[in-house]
Amino acid sequence: MPHVTSIGLDVHARSVAAAAFNPFTGEVVHRDFGTDAAEIAEWALGFEEPRACYESGPTGFHMARELRALGLDCAVAAVSKMQRPAADARRKNDRRDAESIARMLATHNIVEVPPPDAAVEAARDLDRALDDATAEYRRARLRLNMFLIRLGHVWDERNADGTRKGSWTRAHWRWISGIRLEGPQRDVLEYYVTAARCAESC
Repeated sequence: MPHVTSIGLDVHARSVAAAAFNPFTGEVVHRDFGTDAAEIAEWALGFEEPRACYESGPTGFHMARELRALGLDCAVAAVSKMQRPAADARRKNDRRDAESIARMLATHNIVEVPPPDAAVEAARDLDRALDDATAEYRRARLRLNMFLIRLGHVWDERNADGTRKGSWTRAHWRWISGIRLEGPQRDVLEYYVTAARCAESC
């Protein structure tokens, strides 16, 4: 989108470093903020035809949505596509990063990431949570299993036809509940069993 002033934002969880760059005059104005989008928008909209940009990352898209709702056009740049001189990595700081983003925005040297709408982002968060829960369940079972193997407790019950019974079935959990340990190892077993059961319930 055509604009005059490029606003680079280096967005963190608790702070935002901003730089306003006018390519026609070469002027750069720096400002530090908290995470109040209204303050950032009020400052940025004081410049001639501003457009803001920040890198994609752990802070997500909420800042872009809030700034847009306040009348400030804001792009989110794909961090993997950002091109910087190698020297910048050695002199990295928030203000320099904000200015670098502003200059790349001014020269159209960014690849934008379209912010998903709230419903799509919520669906993605749910998908990530399900993946995390599945991974945590697998890790919890593995920790429990490896602990028992180290102590010589190996699940090896078989069906009538000689095939080995599956793990993490009711029969397997009954076998685990029948294991008796003493002292600290009993506490460890209780912890691993509780962790696995909690992960399973998710």
